[in-house]
Amino acid sequence: MRLAVLSLAAIALVGDVAACHMPLPPAHWQQGGAMLTTIPRAQWVRFDTRIDLEPDGAVLVNGEHRLTIDQAGRVFDTENRPIALLEPDGCVVGPDDQDLGTVGAVTASLPGERVAWLGILPDGQVQGYGGHDIRQGLGTWLGCGESPQAQQVCVLVTHLVAMKLRGQGPSPVWEFGFGARVGP
Repeated sequence: MRLAVLSLAAIALVGDVAACHMPLPPAHWQQGGAMLTTIPRAQWVRFDTRIDLEPDGAVLVNGEHRLTIDQAGRVFDTENRPIALLEPDGCVVGPDDQDLGTVGAVTASLPGERVAWLGILPDGQVQGYGGHDIRQGLGTWLGCGESPQAQQVCVLVTHLVAMKLRGQGPSPVWEFGFGARVGP
């Protein structure tokens, strides 16, 4: 009887530990991913929202610091919790190695998709792409065009923010609310 009670207590403890699971950083978090030697000072104006990207990697939403991107492709929140890692091949990986899609210098695709769902045009216009050649204007970036690498950082920020707005964001620890929703 006593063994049965201890077994039940052990099962309950394992259940409690599992319920408190903190997401693990992406597999290559420590070593980093894509080398982002150029993080531009840029600004995305999206409807009534302003997103600023600072050269130190800080991402501010309407003046409030929300994310940071470092030169090793790591994206983390203001409490240094991992949000995403941009791998050298453009794959974006979230906590617990969650597939967050792919980001290039001009476009981004959603997880499991081979076609772009958004992109930044040469003039800085952000376009969302839907089926049947539907395009949706999603604001304008200023300051991203100094290099393909700088452009990729802007596409990464756009991709992560737009995914979050669609409810497909990388991590439950990264929360913010602003502006209109993106997509359907």
